[in-house]
Amino acid sequence: MSILDLHADPIDLTAALVDIHSVSQDEGVIADAVEAALREQTSGFEVIRSGNAVLARTARGLPSRVMLAGHLDTVPIADNVPSRRTTDERGDLLHGCGTVDMKSGDAVFLHLAATISDFAHDLTLVFYDCEEIAAQYNGLGRIERDLPEWLAADVAILGEPTAGFIEAGCQGTLRVRLTTSGVRAHSARSWLGDNAIHKFAPVLDRLSAYEARSVDIDGCVYREGLSAVRIAGGVAGNVVPDAAEMDVNFRFAPDRSVEQAVEHVREVFEPSALGGLELGFEVTDSSPGALPGLSNPAAAALIEAAGGQYRAKYGWTDVSRFSALGIPAVNYGPGDPNLAHKRDEHVPVEQITDVTRVLRGYLSA
Repeated sequence: MSILDLHADPIDLTAALVDIHSVSQDEGVIADAVEAALREQTSGFEVIRSGNAVLARTARGLPSRVMLAGHLDTVPIADNVPSRRTTDERGDLLHGCGTVDMKSGDAVFLHLAATISDFAHDLTLVFYDCEEIAAQYNGLGRIERDLPEWLAADVAILGEPTAGFIEAGCQGTLRVRLTTSGVRAHSARSWLGDNAIHKFAPVLDRLSAYEARSVDIDGCVYREGLSAVRIAGGVAGNVVPDAAEMDVNFRFAPDRSVEQAVEHVREVFEPSALGGLELGFEVTDSSPGALPGLSNPAAAALIEAAGGQYRAKYGWTDVSRFSALGIPAVNYGPGDPNLAHKRDEHVPVEQITDVTRVLRGYLSA
């Protein structure tokens, strides 16, 4: 079994985690290593295992509880393990699969659990599996179902990469499949048919003219977006198609519920806005957003510890799960999220150091 030194510099601990293969649904080795390290190198934590997730918590009777959550899995390796360090004009960099998403965040959490002696808050650690694949496999869902008492907290910090900024809440996401129908014909006699693909012309015009809403919530500005992300249709190179479909993705601000988001998309594509065109409309996927909740005292204290720097989270993350449980949650971790999943994934090591420093100040009495 791999041995992790939680008292080591979190930069070195990040490298050690990266060097443990942990592609989604193959997290057994890294979960074993994290569990053993928490049991052997921390004090005052109850440690349990749930599948390939590892959970730990203190019970010191402190007035507030902070949850630190991070996933242990990565996307498939792309010739970028083991880790390596370089120095160039960008500074000192640590390269490797998971350096950004999100083993550097995990390393910070593990290091702090082992090295803080006087906590200001009771602490819950959740290191979970299968975040990078379909939501049905996400370890947080299993924990919520089987161990709901472990997800109680006053504020949750998800160690997703944010380049060292606090990114509050997250957008919701909705995917809708629009369909059209027509009449098939030989393309040499196209006037005898009714082209289902051509019928999407007013839909594309509507999308091109769509004006995205921006919403300020707790000082975080969330900009919405409505985009066609897939279009399909056609039978053969000489046939007018009689069916076509388009997938549309709506990224919506967290002041809307999923139901409100669906209603908004229906209104955008109602027949009166499309010259009378009737569309098939099917919701194929949806996840609610998460309000930032920065007025919560525990969250406000974190903002203060980070020097008052925060912004809205664009995209969906597991903070939505915590928000649904009534827990204010933020994303905060080292690494540029634009580098996540890339072959040249890398993190400036100073970001690991900075996030460690900020969270040490926040979590220490």
